[in-house]
Amino acid sequence: MRKKIVAGNWKMNTTLEEGVQLAKEVNEALATTEGVKCDVVICVPFTHLAIINQVIDKDRLGLGAENCADHLKGAYTGEVSAPMVASTGANYVILGHSERRQYYGETPEILKTKVNLALEEGLTPIFCIGEVLEQREDGSYLDVVKAQIEESLFDLDAEQFGKIILAYEPVWAIGTGKTATDDQAQEMHAFIRKVIADKYGKEVADNTSILYGGSCKPSNAAQLFAKPDVDGGLIGGASLKCADFMGIVNAF
Repeated sequence: MRKKIVAGNWKMNTTLEEGVQLAKEVNEALATTEGVKCDVVICVPFTHLAIINQVIDKDRLGLGAENCADHLKGAYTGEVSAPMVASTGANYVILGHSERRQYYGETPEILKTKVNLALEEGLTPIFCIGEVLEQREDGSYLDVVKAQIEESLFDLDAEQFGKIILAYEPVWAIGTGKTATDDQAQEMHAFIRKVIADKYGKEVADNTSILYGGSCKPSNAAQLFAKPDVDGGLIGGASLKCADFMGIVNAF
């Protein structure tokens, strides 16, 4: 049975002090909320990982990084490797976010390397896929997402792929206030599951958690999460306020 997951992506937000405070608030909210029906993860800036790891209950709240390098070590000034991330106590890492693809030129080949390095360190990748507005409007969006999966993930064997969490993020809905309708989200999530099934079989596909990541808020989360192939959310802006984030967690 695949997991229901709500993961926060803080992006380049919060000072260390602010981040530690927010993590404590989320941890406390989870401790005092009965009947939480999903796994909850926060993916935070590299600078925060080691300290936040010490102030949260990891049985209650998962911890992840927002990226990792495509090299293990060496002369790559400013980069943070998968072993470095794992050494902080983090268990998850976001890879392939549209902002990384768009602003930092991350290619399918680079992401393939990052996924393999993350898996070797025991990290769970939250792998992002999704189309831009032009691709949505010209009808190529299904082919675009299929290619993103195939080019970066289909070198994995079934056991390795089973450790991946996917996050579908319609790029046109990130930070724009636009949201894919629940039917649009379901169409894409069901398509993604079929792509996985065609490669790895129905059991692997049925066990893969596919999150929605495009302007998900407390006001629309329940409607999105009610769809059979939407297994949770990768939450951006709404993860920066504990009340908003918990509103989405409680949508389950």
